Amino acid sequence: MSNAKPVSAERQAFYDEIRPLNMTPLWEMLHALVPKQPATRVQPVRWRYDDVRPYLMQSGDLITAKEAERRVLILENPGCPGESAATGTLYAGLQLILPGEVAPCHRHTQSALRFVMEGDGAYTAVDGERAVMREFDLILTPSWQWHDHGNDGAGPMVWLDGLDIPTVRFFDAGFAQQGNDEYQLDRRPPGFSRAQFGRNMLPVGFDAPKTSPVFHYPYAEYRQALEDMKGSTEWDPHQGLKLEFINPATGGPMMPTISGFVQLLPKGFSTKTYRATDAMVCTVVEGTGNAIIGDEVFDLKPRDVFVIPPWHRQCLEARDDLVLFVFSDKGMQDSLGIWREERI
Repeated sequence: MSNAKPVSAERQAFYDEIRPLNMTPLWEMLHALVPKQPATRVQPVRWRYDDVRPYLMQSGDLITAKEAERRVLILENPGCPGESAATGTLYAGLQLILPGEVAPCHRHTQSALRFVMEGDGAYTAVDGERAVMREFDLILTPSWQWHDHGNDGAGPMVWLDGLDIPTVRFFDAGFAQQGNDEYQLDRRPPGFSRAQFGRNMLPVGFDAPKTSPVFHYPYAEYRQALEDMKGSTEWDPHQGLKLEFINPATGGPMMPTISGFVQLLPKGFSTKTYRATDAMVCTVVEGTGNAIIGDEVFDLKPRDVFVIPPWHRQCLEARDDLVLFVFSDKGMQDSLGIWREERI
Protein backbone atom coordinates (compact mmCIF):
# COMPACT_ATOMS: atom_id res chain seq x y z
CA MET A 1 0.00 0.00 0.00
CA SER A 2 1.41 3.41 -0.98
CA ASN A 3 2.17 6.04 1.65
CA ALA A 4 2.16 8.85 -0.93
CA LYS A 5 -0.02 11.80 -0.07
CA PRO A 6 -2.71 12.74 -2.61
CA VAL A 7 -1.72 15.55 -4.96
CA SER A 8 -3.96 18.61 -4.87
CA ALA A 9 -5.69 19.73 -8.04
CA GLU A 10 -3.70 22.97 -8.03
CA ARG A 11 -0.36 21.14 -7.85
CA GLN A 12 -1.37 18.58 -10.48
CA ALA A 13 -2.34 21.39 -12.84
CA PHE A 14 1.09 22.94 -12.28
CA TYR A 15 2.83 19.61 -12.98
CA ASP A 16 0.80 19.14 -16.15
CA GLU A 17 1.71 22.64 -17.30
CA ILE A 18 5.49 22.19 -16.91
CA ARG A 19 5.66 18.66 -18.39
CA PRO A 20 5.64 19.88 -22.04
CA LEU A 21 8.75 21.87 -21.10
CA ASN A 22 10.43 18.55 -20.08
CA MET A 23 10.46 19.45 -16.40
CA THR A 24 9.21 17.63 -13.32
CA PRO A 25 9.15 18.62 -9.61
CA LEU A 26 12.01 17.19 -7.55
CA TRP A 27 9.93 17.15 -4.36
CA GLU A 28 7.70 14.46 -5.86
CA MET A 29 10.74 12.30 -6.77
CA LEU A 30 13.30 13.01 -4.04
CA HIS A 31 12.49 9.91 -1.96
CA ALA A 32 13.15 7.69 -4.98
CA LEU A 33 16.22 9.55 -6.25
CA VAL A 34 17.94 9.75 -2.84
CA PRO A 35 16.56 6.77 -0.86
CA LYS A 36 17.24 6.14 2.81
CA GLN A 37 19.16 2.98 1.83
CA PRO A 38 20.28 1.44 -1.47
CA ALA A 39 17.50 0.07 -3.63
CA THR A 40 18.07 -2.35 -6.51
CA ARG A 41 16.12 -4.33 -9.07
CA VAL A 42 18.79 -7.01 -9.01
CA GLN A 43 17.64 -10.26 -7.41
CA PRO A 44 19.59 -13.06 -5.74
CA VAL A 45 19.82 -15.90 -8.26
CA ARG A 46 21.81 -19.10 -8.73
CA TRP A 47 22.56 -20.94 -11.96
CA ARG A 48 23.22 -24.61 -11.28
CA TYR A 49 26.01 -25.58 -13.68
CA ASP A 50 24.74 -29.15 -14.03
CA ASP A 51 21.40 -27.75 -15.22
CA VAL A 52 22.72 -25.24 -17.76
CA ARG A 53 25.63 -27.26 -19.19
CA PRO A 54 23.48 -29.49 -21.44
CA TYR A 55 22.01 -26.42 -23.14
CA LEU A 56 25.46 -24.95 -23.62
CA MET A 57 26.62 -28.17 -25.31
CA GLN A 58 23.46 -28.20 -27.44
CA SER A 59 24.34 -24.71 -28.66
CA GLY A 60 27.52 -26.23 -30.12
CA ASP A 61 25.34 -28.23 -32.52
CA LEU A 62 23.23 -25.23 -33.48
CA ILE A 63 25.87 -22.63 -34.40
CA THR A 64 29.62 -22.51 -34.96
CA ALA A 65 31.92 -20.28 -32.94
CA LYS A 66 32.87 -18.40 -36.12
CA GLU A 67 29.25 -17.80 -37.13
CA ALA A 68 28.25 -16.68 -33.64
CA GLU A 69 31.50 -14.71 -33.20
CA ARG A 70 31.13 -15.62 -29.52
CA ARG A 71 29.01 -18.68 -28.70
CA VAL A 72 27.65 -17.63 -25.31
CA LEU A 73 24.54 -18.21 -23.23
CA ILE A 74 23.88 -15.05 -21.22
CA LEU A 75 23.16 -15.39 -17.50
CA GLU A 76 20.38 -12.83 -17.12
CA ASN A 77 19.20 -11.60 -13.75
CA PRO A 78 15.41 -12.09 -13.37
CA GLY A 79 15.17 -8.57 -11.95
CA CYS A 80 16.54 -7.09 -15.19
CA PRO A 81 14.73 -9.01 -17.97
CA GLY A 82 15.82 -8.23 -21.50
CA GLU A 83 18.89 -6.26 -20.42
CA SER A 84 21.56 -8.98 -20.82
CA ALA A 85 22.81 -8.15 -17.33
CA ALA A 86 23.70 -10.24 -14.28
CA THR A 87 23.65 -7.09 -12.13
CA GLY A 88 23.02 -3.41 -12.78
CA THR A 89 26.68 -2.93 -13.74
CA LEU A 90 27.97 -6.38 -14.77
CA TYR A 91 27.33 -8.94 -17.48
CA ALA A 92 27.94 -12.70 -17.17
CA GLY A 93 27.69 -15.50 -19.72
CA LEU A 94 28.97 -19.02 -20.36
CA GLN A 95 31.05 -19.41 -23.53
CA LEU A 96 31.72 -22.67 -25.37
CA ILE A 97 34.55 -23.40 -27.81
CA LEU A 98 34.81 -26.88 -29.30
CA PRO A 99 38.05 -28.59 -30.40
CA GLY A 100 39.53 -26.98 -33.50
CA GLU A 101 37.37 -23.86 -33.32
CA VAL A 102 38.51 -20.23 -33.24
CA ALA A 103 36.57 -17.28 -31.80
CA PRO A 104 37.74 -14.55 -34.20
CA CYS A 105 39.93 -11.60 -33.26
CA HIS A 106 38.21 -8.41 -32.16
CA ARG A 107 38.41 -5.65 -29.58
CA HIS A 108 35.92 -3.46 -27.73
CA THR A 109 35.73 -0.72 -25.15
CA GLN A 110 34.16 -3.12 -22.64
CA SER A 111 36.61 -4.74 -20.20
CA ALA A 112 36.30 -8.52 -19.85
CA LEU A 113 37.45 -11.48 -17.80
CA ARG A 114 37.34 -15.19 -18.59
CA PHE A 115 37.12 -17.68 -15.73
CA VAL A 116 37.66 -21.24 -16.96
CA MET A 117 34.89 -23.60 -15.86
CA GLU A 118 36.03 -26.80 -17.58
CA GLY A 119 38.51 -28.03 -20.15
CA ASP A 120 42.23 -27.76 -20.86
CA GLY A 121 44.30 -26.72 -23.84
CA ALA A 122 42.41 -23.77 -25.28
CA TYR A 123 44.07 -20.38 -25.44
CA THR A 124 43.32 -16.69 -25.32
CA ALA A 125 45.65 -14.30 -27.14
CA VAL A 126 45.80 -10.69 -25.93
CA ASP A 127 47.71 -8.17 -28.07
CA GLY A 128 49.78 -10.94 -29.63
CA GLU A 129 50.56 -12.96 -26.48
CA ARG A 130 48.95 -16.33 -25.89
CA ALA A 131 47.94 -17.82 -22.56
CA VAL A 132 47.02 -21.51 -22.38
CA MET A 133 43.81 -21.83 -20.37
CA ARG A 134 43.36 -24.47 -17.71
CA GLU A 135 40.52 -25.20 -15.32
CA PHE A 136 39.74 -22.30 -12.94
CA ASP A 137 42.39 -20.00 -14.46
CA LEU A 138 41.51 -16.30 -14.70
CA ILE A 139 42.23 -14.44 -17.97
CA LEU A 140 41.77 -10.69 -18.56
CA THR A 141 41.03 -9.06 -21.90
CA PRO A 142 41.27 -5.34 -21.11
CA SER A 143 39.38 -2.54 -22.81
CA TRP A 144 40.32 -1.98 -26.49
CA GLN A 145 42.97 -4.73 -26.62
CA TRP A 146 42.87 -7.21 -29.48
CA HIS A 147 41.94 -10.72 -28.38
CA ASP A 148 40.91 -14.04 -29.87
CA HIS A 149 40.33 -17.55 -28.54
CA GLY A 150 41.00 -21.01 -29.93
CA ASN A 151 40.73 -24.60 -28.77
CA ASP A 152 43.70 -26.81 -29.60
CA GLY A 153 42.62 -29.35 -26.98
CA ALA A 154 40.75 -32.62 -27.32
CA GLY A 155 37.53 -31.66 -25.53
CA PRO A 156 35.08 -28.77 -25.14
CA MET A 157 36.22 -25.64 -23.34
CA VAL A 158 33.82 -23.59 -21.23
CA TRP A 159 34.50 -20.37 -19.40
CA LEU A 160 32.51 -17.71 -17.60
CA ASP A 161 32.63 -14.33 -19.32
CA GLY A 162 32.41 -11.29 -17.05
CA LEU A 163 32.16 -7.84 -18.64
CA ASP A 164 31.19 -4.29 -17.70
CA ILE A 165 28.66 -4.09 -20.58
CA PRO A 166 25.85 -2.48 -18.51
CA THR A 167 28.29 0.15 -17.18
CA VAL A 168 29.62 1.06 -20.63
CA ARG A 169 26.05 1.08 -21.95
CA PHE A 170 25.11 3.61 -19.24
CA PHE A 171 27.77 5.96 -20.63
CA ASP A 172 26.75 5.27 -24.27
CA ALA A 173 30.42 4.57 -24.85
CA GLY A 174 30.37 1.11 -26.46
CA PHE A 175 32.60 0.53 -29.50
CA ALA A 176 33.81 -2.67 -31.18
CA GLN A 177 36.19 -3.42 -34.04
CA GLN A 178 36.75 -6.64 -35.95
CA GLY A 179 40.25 -7.85 -36.71
CA ASN A 180 41.50 -8.38 -40.25
CA ASP A 181 42.34 -12.01 -39.47
CA GLU A 182 40.71 -14.74 -37.38
CA TYR A 183 43.64 -14.82 -34.99
CA GLN A 184 46.64 -12.68 -34.14
CA LEU A 185 50.22 -13.39 -35.02
CA ASP A 186 52.29 -14.19 -31.95
CA ARG A 187 54.28 -11.05 -31.12
CA ARG A 188 55.43 -12.05 -27.64
CA PRO A 189 56.22 -15.46 -26.16
CA PRO A 190 53.75 -17.02 -23.71
CA GLY A 191 54.40 -15.81 -20.17
CA PHE A 192 56.07 -12.57 -21.29
CA SER A 193 53.70 -10.31 -19.32
CA ARG A 194 54.01 -12.41 -16.15
CA ALA A 195 57.80 -12.37 -16.44
CA GLN A 196 57.82 -8.58 -16.64
CA PHE A 197 55.12 -7.71 -14.13
CA GLY A 198 54.19 -10.79 -12.10
CA ARG A 199 57.00 -10.73 -9.53
CA ASN A 200 56.34 -7.41 -7.80
CA MET A 201 58.72 -5.66 -10.18
CA LEU A 202 58.26 -3.16 -13.02
CA PRO A 203 60.51 -2.19 -15.92
CA VAL A 204 62.22 1.14 -15.22
CA GLY A 205 60.33 3.99 -16.87
CA PHE A 206 57.19 1.92 -17.33
CA ASP A 207 54.02 4.00 -17.69
CA ALA A 208 51.52 2.16 -15.48
CA PRO A 209 48.24 1.28 -17.25
CA LYS A 210 44.84 1.45 -15.59
CA THR A 211 44.36 -2.30 -16.18
CA SER A 212 46.71 -4.98 -14.91
CA PRO A 213 49.51 -5.71 -17.41
CA VAL A 214 49.34 -9.30 -16.13
CA PHE A 215 46.40 -10.92 -17.92
CA HIS A 216 46.76 -14.57 -16.84
CA TYR A 217 46.30 -15.71 -13.23
CA PRO A 218 46.76 -19.52 -13.04
CA TYR A 219 44.55 -21.42 -10.61
CA ALA A 220 47.50 -23.41 -9.23
CA GLU A 221 49.19 -20.20 -8.06
CA TYR A 222 46.27 -18.40 -6.42
CA ARG A 223 45.02 -21.62 -4.82
CA GLN A 224 48.45 -22.18 -3.29
CA ALA A 225 48.42 -18.60 -1.98
CA LEU A 226 45.20 -19.35 -0.11
CA GLU A 227 46.63 -22.61 1.22
CA ASP A 228 49.76 -20.86 2.46
CA MET A 229 47.62 -18.36 4.37
CA LYS A 230 45.54 -20.96 6.22
CA GLY A 231 47.93 -21.52 9.09
CA SER A 232 49.39 -18.06 9.45
CA THR A 233 46.52 -15.61 8.96
CA GLU A 234 43.66 -14.67 11.22
CA TRP A 235 40.36 -15.63 9.64
CA ASP A 236 38.01 -12.73 8.98
CA PRO A 237 34.67 -13.63 10.63
CA HIS A 238 32.75 -12.03 7.74
CA GLN A 239 34.97 -13.11 4.82
CA GLY A 240 37.11 -16.09 5.80
CA LEU A 241 40.30 -15.77 3.74
CA LYS A 242 39.88 -13.44 0.77
CA LEU A 243 42.49 -12.22 -1.73
CA GLU A 244 42.11 -9.62 -4.47
CA PHE A 245 43.59 -9.86 -7.96
CA ILE A 246 45.32 -6.50 -8.36
CA ASN A 247 47.04 -4.38 -10.95
CA PRO A 248 50.69 -4.87 -9.87
CA ALA A 249 51.66 -1.56 -11.46
CA THR A 250 49.32 0.48 -9.25
CA GLY A 251 48.14 -1.73 -6.40
CA GLY A 252 44.56 -1.00 -7.47
CA PRO A 253 41.89 -3.33 -8.87
CA MET A 254 42.78 -5.57 -11.79
CA MET A 255 40.56 -3.49 -14.11
CA PRO A 256 39.04 -0.03 -13.50
CA THR A 257 35.45 -1.27 -13.66
CA ILE A 258 35.76 -4.89 -12.47
CA SER A 259 37.37 -6.17 -9.27
CA GLY A 260 38.26 -9.84 -8.82
CA PHE A 261 38.65 -11.91 -5.66
CA VAL A 262 39.20 -15.47 -4.52
CA GLN A 263 37.79 -16.58 -1.17
CA LEU A 264 38.34 -19.63 1.03
CA LEU A 265 36.10 -20.84 3.86
CA PRO A 266 37.28 -23.95 5.75
CA LYS A 267 35.03 -26.92 6.43
CA GLY A 268 32.39 -26.04 9.02
CA PHE A 269 33.00 -22.26 8.79
CA SER A 270 30.03 -19.89 8.66
CA THR A 271 30.57 -16.21 8.01
CA LYS A 272 28.90 -13.59 10.14
CA THR A 273 26.24 -11.58 8.35
CA TYR A 274 27.65 -8.95 6.01
CA ARG A 275 26.49 -6.57 3.31
CA ALA A 276 28.14 -4.12 0.94
CA THR A 277 27.10 -1.83 -1.89
CA ASP A 278 28.99 -3.66 -4.63
CA ALA A 279 27.14 -6.21 -6.78
CA MET A 280 28.88 -9.60 -6.78
CA VAL A 281 28.90 -12.49 -9.25
CA CYS A 282 30.28 -15.60 -7.51
CA THR A 283 31.45 -18.96 -8.87
CA VAL A 284 32.02 -22.05 -6.76
CA VAL A 285 35.51 -23.38 -7.50
CA GLU A 286 35.74 -26.11 -4.88
CA GLY A 287 33.57 -27.60 -2.18
CA THR A 288 29.94 -27.38 -1.16
CA GLY A 289 27.91 -25.21 1.17
CA ASN A 290 25.12 -22.67 1.35
CA ALA A 291 24.75 -19.02 0.38
CA ILE A 292 22.11 -17.17 2.40
CA ILE A 293 21.29 -13.95 0.54
CA GLY A 294 18.45 -11.90 1.97
CA ASP A 295 15.56 -14.36 2.28
CA GLU A 296 17.02 -16.80 -0.27
CA VAL A 297 19.06 -19.92 0.57
CA PHE A 298 21.09 -21.47 -2.25
CA ASP A 299 22.73 -24.87 -1.99
CA LEU A 300 26.17 -24.65 -3.63
CA LYS A 301 28.13 -27.15 -5.72
CA PRO A 302 31.28 -26.73 -7.84
CA ARG A 303 30.85 -24.48 -10.89
CA ASP A 304 27.53 -23.05 -9.73
CA VAL A 305 27.24 -19.29 -10.36
CA PHE A 306 25.23 -16.99 -8.09
CA VAL A 307 24.59 -13.26 -7.68
CA ILE A 308 24.66 -11.23 -4.46
CA PRO A 309 22.81 -7.95 -5.15
CA PRO A 310 23.99 -4.65 -3.64
CA TRP A 311 23.26 -4.12 0.05
CA HIS A 312 21.75 -7.57 0.55
CA ARG A 313 22.57 -9.39 3.75
CA GLN A 314 24.73 -12.39 3.04
CA CYS A 315 26.08 -15.34 4.97
CA LEU A 316 28.17 -18.22 3.59
CA GLU A 317 28.35 -21.70 5.10
CA ALA A 318 30.98 -24.29 4.15
CA ARG A 319 30.17 -28.00 4.42
CA ASP A 320 33.74 -28.72 3.33
CA ASP A 321 36.55 -26.42 2.22
CA LEU A 322 34.74 -23.90 0.01
CA VAL A 323 36.59 -21.80 -2.58
CA LEU A 324 34.82 -19.02 -4.49
CA PHE A 325 35.84 -16.77 -7.36
CA VAL A 326 34.06 -13.41 -7.12
CA PHE A 327 33.95 -10.43 -9.47
CA SER A 328 32.22 -7.19 -8.57
CA ASP A 329 32.06 -3.45 -9.20
CA LYS A 330 33.83 -2.60 -5.92
CA GLY A 331 36.86 -0.95 -7.53
CA MET A 332 34.65 1.29 -9.61
CA GLN A 333 32.65 2.29 -6.52
CA ASP A 334 35.87 2.89 -4.57
CA SER A 335 37.16 5.24 -7.25
CA LEU A 336 33.90 7.21 -7.02
CA GLY A 337 33.97 7.23 -3.22
CA ILE A 338 30.56 5.57 -2.86
CA TRP A 339 31.41 2.02 -1.66
CA ARG A 340 30.08 1.11 1.78
CA GLU A 341 30.00 -2.06 3.86
CA GLU A 342 28.26 -3.17 7.05
CA ARG A 343 29.63 -5.92 9.29
CA ILE A 344 26.69 -7.17 11.30
